[in-house]
Amino acid sequence: MKNALHKTILSGAIAGLLSLGMSLSAVAADSMTLKVSHQFPGGTIDEGDFRDRLVRKFAQEVEQRSNGELKFEIFPGSSLVKTPAQFGALQKGSIDMTLYPLAYEGGKIPEVNITLMPGLVTSYEQGHRWKQAPIGQELERILEDKGVKVITWIWQAGGVAAKPKAVLLPEDIKGTKIRGGSKHMDMMFKAGDASVTNVPSNEVYSAMQTGVLDSTVTSSTSILSFRLEEVADHVTTAEQNTFWFMFEPLLMAKSTFERLSPEQQKMVMEVGASLEQFSIDESKKDDFRVAEVFEKAGKKAYRMDDAAFAQWRELAKGSSWKDFAEEVRNGQELLDMATAVK
Repeated sequence: MKNALHKTILSGAIAGLLSLGMSLSAVAADSMTLKVSHQFPGGTIDEGDFRDRLVRKFAQEVEQRSNGELKFEIFPGSSLVKTPAQFGALQKGSIDMTLYPLAYEGGKIPEVNITLMPGLVTSYEQGHRWKQAPIGQELERILEDKGVKVITWIWQAGGVAAKPKAVLLPEDIKGTKIRGGSKHMDMMFKAGDASVTNVPSNEVYSAMQTGVLDSTVTSSTSILSFRLEEVADHVTTAEQNTFWFMFEPLLMAKSTFERLSPEQQKMVMEVGASLEQFSIDESKKDDFRVAEVFEKAGKKAYRMDDAAFAQWRELAKGSSWKDFAEEVRNGQELLDMATAVK
């Protein structure tokens, strides 16, 4: 009788443990840890490159709102995936999210070259209005067809860091080695008789240090984060005018997004959209900080006036815009959509 009782208790305990184990497995199955890779320097949620901070703010807010159902591992500085491979890794689902300069994919997806078209976007407000306009909806459709979803719209203005002399007018690049960051930015520089060398922004410092580049155009935040005041003597800031506005969104693999519950999807999109004003505010701060940092380092800072910008835009229209309209399927239609956004 005693043995029978022991067996009953033991069987009940085992059943209870199995039930608990199944319950724990169910909880584990309901939670996800997403891997986020980007090329920018890592920091904290309060200090450092604002793009890394934006990713950390997104992760913190989503984790809190999901009660820990969604967690994040963040890999800055291309520490998980090298810069050029991040978009492909997103498409394959080997990473879940990235904050990525979209024009880097222009060779494989020609339409996205419009997101770093010289002289096309002239303000943060205009760029962010793309989101609700036909051009933004078409961009999102193209990306979703490629297995990628836009979570946060981020635009960044850029300046020109130069070693031998300041770059203010198209004539200033003649005979120099310059980095533009996209096919059509490079095309404009070639039309100005410059020699183009393209490297990711996180490799610009060494390229300028070794003489591979005389000058580079990149975002104000990258100029600061990659300490280009150490290798350049001049900078043309984005404070007044710039021909360089880049779309650099926070992206999620569509396969990852589709694994989320409808409630989680709604939460992710809401948190992503809530950070767009933060990206505008921080980008503008960096546009002004560039001059301060260069001047503090004993270097020279310049602003581009309206007349100089007009010269760059005319050069761009005759080279980059023309090529995009003629060589990209629906290129002229995309340009018309973009220029319709004021």
